[in-house]
This record gives sequence, structure tokens and C-alpha cells, in this order.
Amino acid sequence: MATSGSEIVNSRTGQRTIFLQTAADTGGTYLRMESFHPPGQPAEPEHVHPFQTSHCAVLSGRLHFRIADTERIVSAGEILEIPRNVPHYFWNESDEEAHAIQEFRPALNIEDFFATYFALARAGKLTEQGIPANVFHLAVLLHEYDQVIRVTKPPRLVQRLLMSLAPFGRFLGYSGTYP
Repeated sequence: MATSGSEIVNSRTGQRTIFLQTAADTGGTYLRMESFHPPGQPAEPEHVHPFQTSHCAVLSGRLHFRIADTERIVSAGEILEIPRNVPHYFWNESDEEAHAIQEFRPALNIEDFFATYFALARAGKLTEQGIPANVFHLAVLLHEYDQVIRVTKPPRLVQRLLMSLAPFGRFLGYSGTYP
């Protein structure tokens, strides 16, 4: 569980995140975090936040966003809002680190997703594409975080079929969180 002031690092991408205000701090209203994106950071998979809006205020550097088939560069001093359920992803292709403040409203359990995903990267449990290597663990994670983040590929039907394996994954000892 994330706490205000705690820091996580994604060893696969080099992204560093500090939780500024967690769901517990805001009564679930929002999650606010500070993030640092190294130069040349790979693009994350295209995804949606089905029940959350996300905000990104770039403090220094710049981030490239692809939002519903439109590309946009967000530079220092600019703020971007992505409505719920809109496909998007971002990356840093510049030569300098990008520093941003991100918010998710409402918070739901998105902070647990970030903490778990970054921990899996540190433990070497993700593939080169950033996907959990074990299909049963993937099923548990897809099920656990289905309300806060959904990738756009594979199709939703395939994701639901994978999620149907979640009870088997839990039986095998996989959890929706990773220490």
C-alpha cells in the first residue's frame, strides 16, 4: 500500500514516482504523484482508465502523448487532462528527463497498480514488453485492476477470457499486489 512520500522506481523503464497524496489522504477523491521520466523512456502500452480522469502537469522537459489517435507534445508549464475511457499512452523521446505531476480522479486503487507494477519490474517478473511473464499472474492482475486501467490490445473479449483464469491464479498463489 502506497503512503504519502513513498517512492517507487520502475527498473525496466527508469521511471521514478513519488506519491504526494494517496487515496487514504484524500478520502479516495484523487491520487497525486510526482513522476520523473528518463530520456528515451519507452512508450507504455495504449490503455484507458475506464472510471477516472487523469491529469498531467509537466514541470520540466516534455512528454509525448498519443490520445485517441492524436499526438501531442506537452512541455514544461503545460497541463493535459485525459477524460475517462479515452485510449492513450505517453513516452519521453527527448534528450532530457521529464518531470511531471500526475493526478487520477477518483483514486480508486490505481496507486496499488503502480506499486505492484513497479515492484514486478524490479523483481524481473515482466517481459521485455512490460507484461507479467506468467499467464496466471497476468489474469489475476487484469482482474484486480480492471476498474482503473485496461490495455486496448488484445481485444476486450480476450482480456475477459484471461481474467476468467484469475481464480486458478489465486489458487496457485498469485496475488493482485506484489511486495
